[in-house]
Amino acid sequence: MTEDTWAAEAVASGLSALDLTRHDETHFTGISLPMPGGRVFGGQVLAQALVAAGTTVDDDRAMHSMHGYFLRPGDVNQDIDFEVEILRDGKSFSARRTHALQNGKPILSMVASFQLDQEGPEHQVTMPDVPGPDELPSGVELMSPYQGHPAIDFWLTYAPFDTRHVEGSIFLSPDGERRPHQAAWMRIRKPIDVPDLHHRALLAFGSDQVILEPLMRANGVSWATVGLSFASLDHAMWWHRPARADEWLLFVQDAPSAQGARGLTGAWVFAQDGRLVASVAQEGMVRLPA
Repeated sequence: MTEDTWAAEAVASGLSALDLTRHDETHFTGISLPMPGGRVFGGQVLAQALVAAGTTVDDDRAMHSMHGYFLRPGDVNQDIDFEVEILRDGKSFSARRTHALQNGKPILSMVASFQLDQEGPEHQVTMPDVPGPDELPSGVELMSPYQGHPAIDFWLTYAPFDTRHVEGSIFLSPDGERRPHQAAWMRIRKPIDVPDLHHRALLAFGSDQVILEPLMRANGVSWATVGLSFASLDHAMWWHRPARADEWLLFVQDAPSAQGARGLTGAWVFAQDGRLVASVAQEGMVRLPA
């Protein structure tokens, strides 16, 4: 298969997960992407919950924040039910609570807020000066020589995002410097034509793919480390300015603390023109091999 074929299949698969079936005003059902081990990817169910919530809000109110907890592992072989609770529709803001359920039990609980476009003060932090995405190898370039390994073939076929690490990837080996920070460019692997709500949801989807990596770097492990155990516990995100998931976004990340088999990570997300478009925070469970 060619890189274009991989990209087209991966993006189509990712978008199909966001194509929810609506049963009534507040009840939706979605499918899951296949995953090694059969466990639902947290970023996927998070993005689906955001789409479900946003579908119940007027189009002139953009999603600006969310706070969610991953409560149970999901099964990729079962549909996911999304129940949206309409908490408030005020003059400027709307709030929604979404539960993602399998077998009647929540696997994710999330609250999201939406706002009318309004004028106000403007300032932001400055994007760091780093090599651009065209100067860095893509994940596909790094992975494709290892075709035939089930995990590699899965990544090439189903991962909808191209990720390019400034400090070098930790896909196959650890970062020798053990630094608790990184910068990585990310975008959907093919141009897409979807509403702004879906671009925002996809940004949440992609953020969960890399958010724990500074924690892994600091502790000298990679995605390929045998015996590594990790899981997202909670996820918070703020959208500051419009952005497209199919255009390059720079995730500037750090991991300020790890303790008690948990680690905290955060990211500023910049568009290529330097606009700060989002901020992300997550606490994850990480257990290192003995």
